[in-house]
Amino acid sequence: MNQNKTYFIAEAGVNHNGDKAMAIRLIEEAAMAGANAIKFQTFNAKKITSKTLEKANYQKKSSKDVSSQYEMLKKLELPKSFYKDLISNARKMKIDFISTPFDYESLSFLNSLRVPFFKIPSGEINNLPFLWKIANLKKNVILSTGMSNLSDIELALAVLNHGFISETQPKDLDEVWALWSKLDIKKFRKKVSILHCLSNYPAKDNEINLNAIKTLKKAFKITVGFSDHSLGIHLPIGAIALGAKIIEKHLTLDKNLDGPDHSSSLEPKELKRLIENIRSLENALGDGIKKTQKNEWEVRDKVRKKIVASRKIKKGEKFSSKNLKIIRAETGLYPENYWNLLGTISNKNYSENDSID
Repeated sequence: MNQNKTYFIAEAGVNHNGDKAMAIRLIEEAAMAGANAIKFQTFNAKKITSKTLEKANYQKKSSKDVSSQYEMLKKLELPKSFYKDLISNARKMKIDFISTPFDYESLSFLNSLRVPFFKIPSGEINNLPFLWKIANLKKNVILSTGMSNLSDIELALAVLNHGFISETQPKDLDEVWALWSKLDIKKFRKKVSILHCLSNYPAKDNEINLNAIKTLKKAFKITVGFSDHSLGIHLPIGAIALGAKIIEKHLTLDKNLDGPDHSSSLEPKELKRLIENIRSLENALGDGIKKTQKNEWEVRDKVRKKIVASRKIKKGEKFSSKNLKIIRAETGLYPENYWNLLGTISNKNYSENDSID
């Protein structure tokens, strides 16, 4: 990732609805909108949920044809036979292909596909053995932090750190914390990034707490981004202004499609507009050095005032507030010389409105 530019992840997630053509179309739309990566979700429904667990409330509203999480997720599995063509299409479109693993089998499968890094969802942040296994594969990690407080996040990061360093799983958390106390932050920062996130769909503005981005940056001193589940395109812009370097946002082909995430996702035109706004903001943020910009010099010369004679001034006459004034003029001394000029002797004659030099 180029940390001078926002890394934008278009989250296709399960918005393919199990349809290969739709998945390929999502890749193409993400690439054409300017996203850096397209992300799917890889899971085996049997391995991640019980068959009787109810859907979350937002899932009930947007996915009405089944009653349990298992039934819903089973319909949304991305068949392994699709991946070869999806990855090939992503390469053709010059966009990174990534997918979030939700179980060990899916993790192993994605690793075999040589995905560039692993994105860990908020729901797995306390699945410490799973986090350790992901880190032990030695690839970079982006961790979402929805539903978490700072202590949850620190523990997850400590486990990831152990997984990067040790070849054997920890005997207990004391071993994890012992390694964390010796953290090499420079190395760790190159491996792990975190995303501020609110795990509600759609997320409400008054709950999102974008200022937590600053808190996370200060607490952990690693790259922080924002996984946005709100409606609209304005909040990622604010997140970047606060220092976010990664943005994740759901993409759908049609918000009216049946499925848990379509209604809170962006359609292609909205995604393109968001990414255009992000690139514009990046240019506007600049380097933070306050200085006269190249294109300001001509304006500066025309609008900054200069010292001129307010009436005729004879050679040998003293400059005073009665014979000097400050107006816009072609040439002359700038007003910062005014006080030093008062009381000094003119070395030539000036007509009214002549520039003092």
